[in-house]
Amino acid sequence: MPPRFRTRASIARLRSASIGAYPLWRGRLLFLVGGICVGLAAVLMARCADAAQVGFKALVGVSPLAALVVTPAGFALAALLARTVFPNSQGSGIPQVIAARHTRDPGFRHRLISLRVAFGKIVVMTLGLACGASSGREGPTVQVGAAIMAAVGRLTPDRLPGLILAGGAAGVAAAFNTPLAGIVFGIEELGRAYEPRSSGLIVAGIVAAGLTSLWLVGNYTYFGTSDVTLPLGKGWLVVVVLGAAGGFAGGVFSRLVI
Repeated sequence: MPPRFRTRASIARLRSASIGAYPLWRGRLLFLVGGICVGLAAVLMARCADAAQVGFKALVGVSPLAALVVTPAGFALAALLARTVFPNSQGSGIPQVIAARHTRDPGFRHRLISLRVAFGKIVVMTLGLACGASSGREGPTVQVGAAIMAAVGRLTPDRLPGLILAGGAAGVAAAFNTPLAGIVFGIEELGRAYEPRSSGLIVAGIVAAGLTSLWLVGNYTYFGTSDVTLPLGKGWLVVVVLGAAGGFAGGVFSRLVI
């Protein structure tokens, strides 16, 4: 075969390989881009939650009696928004993500984890905390993350279940600054099984969300730190006794429930 024909054949093979690899790399890129977006949303929710709690504390500092008016009225408004304006934004968010991942009805899935629900989740969460609600942002972050990944997943419907799983787990990783916990949460709580086909991409999305949160807010410990220490001695015997007693009580409780 003349050199020019061999060159043309090589170019044709490279072009064919590039075209065949495009869907694969597009799917991988979507996981990374979605993870970054989830990380940004988690940081936004953290900022909103902190500002809302500071505002409520300042209000109560002026007059503790203000909570008798603001809290019930705020709860009523939040419930009204969750039921009418942003349906399916109520609840912790984790059961909704599990249901959305396992359902085969696209309409039902969209109602559970649409971008409108995600926006409503942020609004209702912030309003509740501003009125003194004892609620957190962790569960809502899971639903918001899944909604963002589901919106990205419209470009690759075949990877949608994996993207929803990655979005929820990435929300946990970004909210707590714990990528490893996000991976475990995604496998045990949302997926209930290990999926070799998309596990690598899920991990990539979780790490992308965690690194985005780390880049914006820095390295932090969600539950804070403590300088309290327990010296060697009788105190460690109490730890062993309490641990055994707690394990026994938990086992008895599980038996009773079963």
